[in-house]
Amino acid sequence: MSETRAAQLRRLWLNLHLWIGAGLGLLIVPIAISGCLLVFHDELDAWFNPARYAVTGVNTGLPPSAYLDSAARAAGPGLTPAVVRYPESDDAPLVVSARSARGEGPPRLINVYLDPATGRVLDTVDFRSSFFGFLHRFHENLTIPEYYGRSVVGWVGVAMLISSLTGIWLWWPRSGALWLGLRWQRSPATITNLHHLVGFWIALPLAAVSFTGIYLGFPQQGRQVLSSLATMTPQGQRPFSGAPVHKTTHTPDQALALALAGTPGSRPAALFLPTASRQSQEPPLWRVQLRLPDSSQPVTVLVDDASGRVRATTAGTLPGDRAAQWIRWIHEGSHSGPVWRGIVFLCGLAPPVFVLTGVIMWWRKRTSRKALETLREAGQLRPAE
Repeated sequence: MSETRAAQLRRLWLNLHLWIGAGLGLLIVPIAISGCLLVFHDELDAWFNPARYAVTGVNTGLPPSAYLDSAARAAGPGLTPAVVRYPESDDAPLVVSARSARGEGPPRLINVYLDPATGRVLDTVDFRSSFFGFLHRFHENLTIPEYYGRSVVGWVGVAMLISSLTGIWLWWPRSGALWLGLRWQRSPATITNLHHLVGFWIALPLAAVSFTGIYLGFPQQGRQVLSSLATMTPQGQRPFSGAPVHKTTHTPDQALALALAGTPGSRPAALFLPTASRQSQEPPLWRVQLRLPDSSQPVTVLVDDASGRVRATTAGTLPGDRAAQWIRWIHEGSHSGPVWRGIVFLCGLAPPVFVLTGVIMWWRKRTSRKALETLREAGQLRPAE
């Protein structure tokens, strides 16, 4: 008797779901686990490196030049401080990032952790060679950017999205009664029940994380699609992508003071030193991120190094820019509250569970099918009509 159309479609989705897990499991599992750990990057970093977070106070009253000078001495020659990041919480250090000039390979990035109250160096970390630096690079491009590693991760995101959606289809009870699918004992096997029930509760969040990962995996194509739907800042107009400017008219202290004076009641979140503009007619600009008392997100202002004029920037404020920012936040589990953060963490744990339980389910089914074939060949079981 020939299969119905619904049965044929179900078999197609089942085979697709199966081969995604079996064929890409060796990539899916480490990418998912690395993302799972990155959700709690700061907490884990403080746990593994307590000396790096041994601050003596929350006062950041020192001028930025003091932090920059301390960081420059700690980073060593050939490295130029590029940004000062002020602590977000009372128990966090102030971080100055210094980078080397672009050469044949990728530039070095050194993070210098400072005590906000004293400017004392707590630790100096080469980000690319650190554990979390490796996790970031692996999760973004498998540490092989020169071989389209980011695109590979993007296609893994496509596979995970398909697997999530086909999993919902396969989970749905054939009788159509939703409550039947929520039962634990849909099968005599615990592994099968675990695969089905965990898959149901995490499928939609995992689909969202996978979808946002596709955007991040194909940034150029993603920006083209998003900019066709909402206004975005053109890539060529984004500042601070060139080499640092070593001689400036204003000092870091003056630039920060001008930004704070133009935004009363604010406090600094980050100070980006000027970089050489790709368009020579544009003057060097200081970028300052400020935290406002009534806002959870910092605002950005630009300080003209030549004139000292302070102006707001449209970068990051246009609808497309905000949408791109939200896509990253959804994927990272940041800026969305502890509930979503915990869900994203579980989305990183779920794929290893699915791959393991799915392989066991496939192996058991295969073994059972072989046993039935053996019985039929021995004449102990009549073939199905």
